[in-house]
Amino acid sequence: MSFSPSLPYSSGPEAGEAAPRGIPAGRPLISFRGVLKAFGEKQVLAGVDLDIYPGETMVILGRSGSGKTVLTSMLVGLNNPDAGSIKVEDTEITEFSTDNDWQGLRLKTGYLFQGSALYDSMTVGENVAFPLVQHTDLEFAEIERRVAEKLGQVGLAGVEPLEPTELSGGMQRRAALARSLALDPQIIIYDEPTSGLDPITGDEIGHLIRTMQRTLKVTSIVVTHDLRLTQLVADRLALLDDGQWAFQGTYEEFLRSTHPEVLRFLHRETQGEATT
Repeated sequence: MSFSPSLPYSSGPEAGEAAPRGIPAGRPLISFRGVLKAFGEKQVLAGVDLDIYPGETMVILGRSGSGKTVLTSMLVGLNNPDAGSIKVEDTEITEFSTDNDWQGLRLKTGYLFQGSALYDSMTVGENVAFPLVQHTDLEFAEIERRVAEKLGQVGLAGVEPLEPTELSGGMQRRAALARSLALDPQIIIYDEPTSGLDPITGDEIGHLIRTMQRTLKVTSIVVTHDLRLTQLVADRLALLDDGQWAFQGTYEEFLRSTHPEVLRFLHRETQGEATT
């Protein structure tokens, strides 16, 4: 079984238009059902369900070790569930068994790793070009054009010759996002995109994520502990606690929730305590 490269669903009330924040539209693009995952005796995911709709930004919150990254990494085969169903575009990806099965979905999914994960041995331009060189037969001139386009989209026009070490932390994060955009993905997964950044740079990354959703019509999943980022980007959010959801809804509903884990999470954030 392989993943269809096309995602035909509308991303809102009309094709190409994003749905209002917090209001799912149409059928889910991604569906988790009864997903279980344990590492030894540690039950990380205890039968979770989650729907993510076309064109929305879903934020996954939770304490360290709560399973946020484990859950999202299943969408590109970096982790596999012990049981349960995960569908993308109605394709059951838990049945994938070969790299060929995964190829179509991976090419349609951009993954921004925590810490950027740029290759130090390559220039910024070469980093962004890497997916195009690996997965396309494009001519050199077209690759150069696309690299310039993607860097321009994230506000880094003209930095192709620089080494990653010459960039600030926020610029490195932007360059990594440009690399994630190289193949024009329809899904982008952000793993702690503001980790280690100062609040102002973190806000810039948040506004960039929102801009990517608005201009490129992508479906975004953001793994974070940053409530400011959540406020900036989330259409909806879900909070993991002890392997299950403590909350799913909008940011405004989150602030009104009386669930004990929500209250603990909000208290830790307002007191400035780390929850990564």
